[in-house]
Amino acid sequence: GMASSAETESSLTPVDFIQLQHYMDGEATLNWVITVVFLLFSPQCLDEGGFSHFLKTYLEVRDVPDDFCKRLFRYFKHVDHEGAGNCQKGDANVGKCWSCLSGGVFLRDMSCYFSVLEDGQPRDKLEFTFKLYDKDMNGLLDSSEVDRIITQMMRAANYLGWDVTEIKPLLKDMMKAIDVDNSGTVTLEEWVKGGMNNIPLLVLLGLKMTEKDGQHIWQMKHFNKPTYCGVCESMLLGLGKQGLCCTCCKYTVHNQCANKNPEPCARTFVKSKEEIGIPVHDWIRADCKSNKCEVCHKKIKTLGGRHCVWCHEIRHDDCVVIGIKMCDCGPLRDHILPPWAIHDVSKIVPIKGTHPLLVFVNPKSGGKQGENVMRKFQYLLNPRQVYNLSNGGPAPGLQFFHNLWDYRILVCGGDGTVGWLLDALDKTNLPVHAPVAVLPLGTGNDLARCLRWGGGYEGGDLREILKVIEGSEVIRMDRWSIKVVPDDPEEVGDPVPYQIINNYFSIGVDASIAHRFHSMREKILRDLTNKLWYFEFATTETISASCKKLKECLTIDCGGKHLDLSATTLEGIAILNIPSMHGGSNLWGESKKLEAGPNQGPEQALPEVTMDPELLKAVTQDMSDKRLEVVGLGGLAQTSQITIRTIKPLPMQIDGEPWMQPPCTVRTSVHCSPVLDLFYRAVKSTLFCLLTVYCKIRHFRYLPLLAV
Repeated sequence: GMASSAETESSLTPVDFIQLQHYMDGEATLNWVITVVFLLFSPQCLDEGGFSHFLKTYLEVRDVPDDFCKRLFRYFKHVDHEGAGNCQKGDANVGKCWSCLSGGVFLRDMSCYFSVLEDGQPRDKLEFTFKLYDKDMNGLLDSSEVDRIITQMMRAANYLGWDVTEIKPLLKDMMKAIDVDNSGTVTLEEWVKGGMNNIPLLVLLGLKMTEKDGQHIWQMKHFNKPTYCGVCESMLLGLGKQGLCCTCCKYTVHNQCANKNPEPCARTFVKSKEEIGIPVHDWIRADCKSNKCEVCHKKIKTLGGRHCVWCHEIRHDDCVVIGIKMCDCGPLRDHILPPWAIHDVSKIVPIKGTHPLLVFVNPKSGGKQGENVMRKFQYLLNPRQVYNLSNGGPAPGLQFFHNLWDYRILVCGGDGTVGWLLDALDKTNLPVHAPVAVLPLGTGNDLARCLRWGGGYEGGDLREILKVIEGSEVIRMDRWSIKVVPDDPEEVGDPVPYQIINNYFSIGVDASIAHRFHSMREKILRDLTNKLWYFEFATTETISASCKKLKECLTIDCGGKHLDLSATTLEGIAILNIPSMHGGSNLWGESKKLEAGPNQGPEQALPEVTMDPELLKAVTQDMSDKRLEVVGLGGLAQTSQITIRTIKPLPMQIDGEPWMQPPCTVRTSVHCSPVLDLFYRAVKSTLFCLLTVYCKIRHFRYLPLLAV
């Protein structure tokens, strides 16, 4: 019992660590100010109450569970006591470094540990950790202070899946190299310079993308089959993550070999005009064991071959120069923007007959699924055509492709990410608006569902998705402007999340449920848990007083005609633009036009407003008809303009983003934006089609409980 208790206190559970990383994911930069304030005005050693206050302040999350705070406190307290045993007797720093062995945790150690987990630049993290431990602010660290920094980094590395038995000696060697004069102290300049030249340390600190062409984008990895180092040619051994693998070219090395000048990564652009349009292979050494050479058709032995990063041909080392032919970029040539099409990093010279794919990825969509998708696309395509939306949003990618006339866009994320991109396309003055495909990540994804992309990417081969995009066709989709004018401008209410409706707008019980869920969302860690919580909210919602007798709280005008709600018993009203809501519920009913395929059959003029119940039974829903569907317990109307007036505060939501709105007037109208295209998946084939975005208003039938 004693042993198990000690073991429990000396480590965090996987769930605890995932939860800590989840809280960290909300921050984009290091919390310098918060830490400095605590260092100046708080004890250097915190008790349990001080630790809880620091944690909640540092993470900027008020409702961190108390039991979670206690487990973290016990963990840091236990390890700090263990660390005290590593100090040498007689060391003058022992007393002040480990001055609170009676029951507290060290503020500097926690901050150093957290800095490894946070987003941010490695150089900033190196400077941050140095200043944390430079207690006398003389610009020097002694050996014991450096050891404590390394200890905190190793604790974080252990939970990130690294083989710390291999990493720690590398950091020790780095420290010896930094302290050239054996003075026992290190300056800030020496510390940063040494750290920035240590590749495993940079990967640990979060270096995600290289700025220089030819440098690898390293990722720590666990290999499921025997894998060999490209530098020393010996096998990668060990538990956990045994080595580094380049995301772009799959070159693999030991951690300790990464600093020994490995072969460069494939180029991503050309530096001279003479190289433009010359399709040259980029051969990278690879473990091609058991694969056959494309030239001699004989099997390749371990580390005896190379593969081309662009066309993925595999050859013996000796066969690379035999029968050489120009690179054709292989099966994905239609999507790849090869290096010979990019001059001086920023100028694109398009390849005739291709449609380069501009990829945007939200790395936080679907848990960590977005990060995995981004790495896969960086390998399948040129990494210069794959953009992380956390780094400046869509603007950098759109600017890079602005002079192309024939390209496609793929956005990887949820409906909110898709809306973000569509808004950026609205605001960007591009000569053409490329068609947009959607790779749905996470849960919900109503827009992706109605385009038949499915509810979420489940880890299939991305090459198959790229191939089906090639056979796509264009369909249209409306977008709608929404204006919310409060009756009393001075009355305090939540901000309206969007000014554009892509999917739906709703008032009532479903918005109330969404609002409750939204306030709990930071506590939710997994997609499955998200759905279970949403189901719990939906099934336990007693239809609060604000949603009962909804028809008495609002009026609706459709195209200037009053919508009679007297014969209905409403707890929710929804305005639909697409036939999917709340993760796949078709509230309007099956659409015969969509089943037949997009944009098929002769166009018929639709009336501006349809309210007749008998006519509504035959009205189909189409995301490009410039009409919105109004839904209560059944289809209520179809119209091109809607005005809603409320007389009391009501919960509302736009595309899944809820807020509480004081009495107001809501007006919708067709959004006069440039025509945008999206991919639509055909019903009777595996092909995806393109969708053009217009604006329209739709009615919806409200369901009393949210479907899961």
